[in-house]
Amino acid sequence: MSSVGVTKKPLDQILLNGAGYIVVSFIAIVCLLPFLLIVSGSFTSETTILKEGFSLWPKSFSFSAYSYALSHPQQFIRSYLLTISLTVIGTLLGLFISAMTAYVLQRQDFEWRNGFSFYFYFTTLFNGGLVPWYILIVNYLHMKDTYWALLLPPMLNVFYILIMRTFLRSIPDAITESAKIDGAGDFTIFVRLILPLSKPALATIGLFTALIYWNDWYNSLLFVQSDKLYTLQYLLYKMLGNLEGVRKIMEVSGMRVADLPGESLKMALSILVTGPIVFLYPFVQRFFVQGLTVGAVKG
Repeated sequence: MSSVGVTKKPLDQILLNGAGYIVVSFIAIVCLLPFLLIVSGSFTSETTILKEGFSLWPKSFSFSAYSYALSHPQQFIRSYLLTISLTVIGTLLGLFISAMTAYVLQRQDFEWRNGFSFYFYFTTLFNGGLVPWYILIVNYLHMKDTYWALLLPPMLNVFYILIMRTFLRSIPDAITESAKIDGAGDFTIFVRLILPLSKPALATIGLFTALIYWNDWYNSLLFVQSDKLYTLQYLLYKMLGNLEGVRKIMEVSGMRVADLPGESLKMALSILVTGPIVFLYPFVQRFFVQGLTVGAVKG
């Protein structure tokens, strides 16, 4: 009778793996503690926070911060949906245009690639400034108080285009050449071959672009007047500003302000805002790992 032997790992490898798990677990716990403090602070009364500070477990439960944050649920839901639509549409369009631009710039048969690359790179060194940009958006493009003023400005980032171009250079030219021999056009090659092979880079750039859209409040501050176009971050910014104004008025009037949510409201707003992005990360994590190993193994 022959038995199938099981290969045992060397002792040094076992010890190395164990040490790695311990270190990674410790780092994960350290990274998790601030988030637990935020969750605990959002459910703690403002008076307790002012007297005793933050703790990992709320000493006196209070939902006043969430009650204040959701005091106008229709406006909050509208801003949430607007931000989600901007993030989804802007990220998809930005990824497609960025990838298409990077694909053209890395093509060796495109004779103007160096000129266009310098043109894009030059914009990262110099810009016109805030005033010309505002005049362009408002007076020439007439996008003030419109959805386009929130969608278009964050859509393209030259730095992401250059990263995408570098990644596309790792794709063998034989793939596109064989597709051309079979009669495929440039756009067909890009959509059916290049994009599927670029998932690691697309996931990485897509997450960064989504974060820019999700955290954007500055464009709303500059170009939006209607409350129907308040993004989530800008709505929270105005809520905190209004709360500070109320607190100052109450202090001048000699009224008690300790019960008004201040620090606890900041924690509650952080929880309400970070939820979708936290849930998005696990879906793109494997592409991050895959992107790190691109080009590490050569055959």
